[in-house]
Amino acid sequence: MLAALTALQHADTAFPSGSFAFSNGLEGLIADNPAFDEAALARTVAAALRFRWAGTDRVALIRAHRAGGGIERLAAIDAAVEAASLSEPMRVGSRRNGASLLASHSRLGTPGAADLRAAVRGGRLLGHLPTVQGALWPGLGLDERNAVSVSGYLFASGLTSAAVRLGAIGAIEAQRVLGGALPLIAELLEQPVPEPEGPIELTGFTPLIEIAAMRQAQAELRLFAN
Repeated sequence: MLAALTALQHADTAFPSGSFAFSNGLEGLIADNPAFDEAALARTVAAALRFRWAGTDRVALIRAHRAGGGIERLAAIDAAVEAASLSEPMRVGSRRNGASLLASHSRLGTPGAADLRAAVRGGRLLGHLPTVQGALWPGLGLDERNAVSVSGYLFASGLTSAAVRLGAIGAIEAQRVLGGALPLIAELLEQPVPEPEGPIELTGFTPLIEIAAMRQAQAELRLFAN
């Protein structure tokens, strides 16, 4: 029961993770499409989950969770996330989000957080968000299943809350989209991930989202960092 409650705490958008500053490309999509609505958001969330989170963030998090805190193994996972993140705004955003999460956990005294933060500051780790999540959450008692569930929920809820803050949809529409994404997250959780000894294979293909993020990065006014 404690693990379930801990998962709820860290899936809560009120947790100071720094993710509120990132729209994961959604701001650019909405800027390019004034008619962006609930249906468009549902399609975007489903595509991002299926073609980015499932093959990149989810896999990196699971591999980091299984790494047992080994810095060299975490560094290899970080390098794979870096290589799989072709869009600079998304790549930099992942690092900044990971740094913010580490800062919060260091202040909270989460086991291992201070060492991980020192490794990032010392250049031994890049500190991408899924790597940080996978390395930190075991110290809170979250097993692999709980950890990846929290990650999937945060990924989807981050997109829906960004849409609300951008004024594209209302809170009720956002909750419909988020609720509709939960069965997909549950489905994607069942996809197998090779054991740590195997090669790190991260896959993702969300060109429209990444192009939108790159365009928005050049905008004179924007609400989110990516």
